[in-house]
Amino acid sequence: MSTVTLPQEAALRYNTKSPRYLHIASNKTNRWGHQRSYRLQVFSFTGDHLPESQAEEKAMSWARYKVAITKHKDLEQTSSSLYSQNNIWTPAVDFSKYIDDNENIENEDLVAWVTTGFLHIPHAEDIPNTVTVGNGGGVLLRPHNYFDEDPSIHSADGVYFGPGSENSCDKNRMACLAQDTCSPVLEPFTYHGFDGVMKFEDWL
Repeated sequence: MSTVTLPQEAALRYNTKSPRYLHIASNKTNRWGHQRSYRLQVFSFTGDHLPESQAEEKAMSWARYKVAITKHKDLEQTSSSLYSQNNIWTPAVDFSKYIDDNENIENEDLVAWVTTGFLHIPHAEDIPNTVTVGNGGGVLLRPHNYFDEDPSIHSADGVYFGPGSENSCDKNRMACLAQDTCSPVLEPFTYHGFDGVMKFEDWL
């Protein structure tokens, strides 16, 4: 594991090999003495990027990177702009400048800029529905030694069932619905389609 302190070191270009996990750590520790941190995992297939030699590429310079970590700045809110399409040669937002300043990012509030996506080639089976099975991309941001234990155990709706308590009305109310005095008595459900609403025969 290598330590990175500058944005140009923390900017992973799309055509370079990148680690499976990115570990974003603070100098604070949990009760076990481990650095409180987050683990960033990107799974994506974004395809080839427009060559940087193309003048239009400046309007989409964010796509050069799989992940880029920069210092948080109030004036750097987005990686692109709607107005860039009006003048892509001198775009309103040039993301590459966020990296070029190369300010130290150690012990700073950080922003992780992640590019993710997938490639879809249109084909006849897209009609009438475009099937998305097998297509996907995304990013996982998970705590890594950030907490002292699994925080979900403190959830208000957490329920613990011990062996043999599955059928206990005291422990599991769902086991005794028939004995519940508040259970409503419902009539049998029936369905008559669209009777009285519309007749498909009239459309023919």
